[in-house]
Parts: sequence; C-alpha cells; structure tokens
Amino acid sequence: MNKYELTLVVDGKGGAAKKKKVAETLEKTLKILNGAIKESKEWGIKEMAYKIGKSETGLYLFYEIELDSKAVKTLNDKLKNDPDLLRYLVVNKEK
Repeated sequence: MNKYELTLVVDGKGGAAKKKKVAETLEKTLKILNGAIKESKEWGIKEMAYKIGKSETGLYLFYEIELDSKAVKTLNDKLKNDPDLLRYLVVNKEK
C-alpha cells in the first residue's frame, strides 16, 4: 500500500449535505479498491482565482489515504466523473 494525499474542491455553496455526499462516495470507492482514509481535514471555503462553471468559491477537503498503486488510475477515473467535484488532485506522498 502506498500513501497518497488527495485534495478535493467542492462548490462552496454546496453546504454540509454535498460535503457529506462526497465523503461517503470517497469512502465507498476506497473500500471497493481496498484502500483506506488515514486522515481527513477540511480546509474551509476559499475564494477561487477564477470561476469554475458558476462557482466563485470552493470548499477544500484534504485526505491522506493508503491505496495500491494499481488502483490509483481507477480512483482518478471515478473522481473525474463525479459531478459534485470541481477539481481534485492525487499526489504520491512517498516520492
């Protein structure tokens, strides 16, 4: 298992319900991929440098996860197709 840092950006006007939905979806996806969330932090709502769609603010969520290196591609595909996410970034923590 490799360690990764995952940062998600959700619409800042989405509220607690959208944050909860995104977190539950991530947990289910990682469970299917035999991964785990080691730590999660909410960085809060921040004004973005430019609009993404109609969103001017974003709620930033940070996760430290453990996942097999072969499953990262699948995770990227799932995150890319999630309509609730404005942006995401997966970074290998061990390099």
